[in-house]
Amino acid sequence: MSIESIAFSPDGQTLASGCRDSTIRLWDAGTGKHKHTLKGHTMSIESVVFSPDGQTLASGCRDGIICLWDVATRQHKQTLQGHAWSVFALAFSPDGQILASGHWDKTVYLWDVETGDHKQTLQGHTSKVMSVAFSPDGQILASGSSDGTVLLWHITSTTIKDH
Repeated sequence: MSIESIAFSPDGQTLASGCRDSTIRLWDAGTGKHKHTLKGHTMSIESVVFSPDGQTLASGCRDGIICLWDVATRQHKQTLQGHAWSVFALAFSPDGQILASGHWDKTVYLWDVETGDHKQTLQGHTSKVMSVAFSPDGQILASGSSDGTVLLWHITSTTIKDH
């Protein structure tokens, strides 16, 4: 089992691992014991991230599909779909309302977490986007690409709602 991505829950109690076998495994971070396996993707899991409140886990797959999981029930909550390329990177905004995803086709998508709607596509890289991160105040999103660049995007509520 090859691990493609890992993330700690905000409370540090759980570790999620995205695996090449299309599963996400949840681990007790204190003991290292396997707690649960989440199934639902059909290809390699390229990215995993917990929401700031720890209630949701997002997973990005090689097929371009993003799944949102309820951490407490370990059930699939929502599918974010509309992209045909690998999801290499995921990041929640600090308020948990926006999910950013970095893709093979050189783009960053912004998603409304509550509705699952794709709100905006950010373009500017010349190669795949491998990393995304929000500033602590949520106003800037950084994206890193295999083209060797980091781009900074100013994120506002208008940016998301006026797509």
